[in-house]
Amino acid sequence: MIRFGIGYDVHKLVPNRKLILGGVEIEHSLGLEAHSDGDVLIHAIIDALLGAATLGDIGQHFPMTAEFKDVSSVDLLKKTCALLAAKGYTVGNIDSIIVAQRPKLAPHILSMRERLAKVLNIELDAVSVKAKTEEGLGFTGTEQGISAYAVASLEK
Repeated sequence: MIRFGIGYDVHKLVPNRKLILGGVEIEHSLGLEAHSDGDVLIHAIIDALLGAATLGDIGQHFPMTAEFKDVSSVDLLKKTCALLAAKGYTVGNIDSIIVAQRPKLAPHILSMRERLAKVLNIELDAVSVKAKTEEGLGFTGTEQGISAYAVASLEK
């Protein structure tokens, strides 16, 4: 059986925070405001995976409590993989998009894919990460925030 899920996340850009996307720290003057490290890409992937397994959403499993304050989203993704494994699922593939006006993400895409493939225990060619701008439009285009979308497949 193959199942599919979709995920989305968005966070506001603020000063004095690291910018982490796909588990990779990216040099930038702003970072993402969040209870965790704010990695919108991994958050969207987690929601896609949880949705495919009908396990709810990221907030149900990792609420805004002291336990998850400033937690690495990579750690949350590892915990999500354990939840999936407990239900007999393996990840088939991930397709994702990061929407950000700046910084330019093309130089970081391969590192993100490698990091995600390792954590998800899947082949590199099963992880797609794309980056888009909003041509100066909307909250991402005016650099107020960054968003991400993901689709995931699970196999059982």
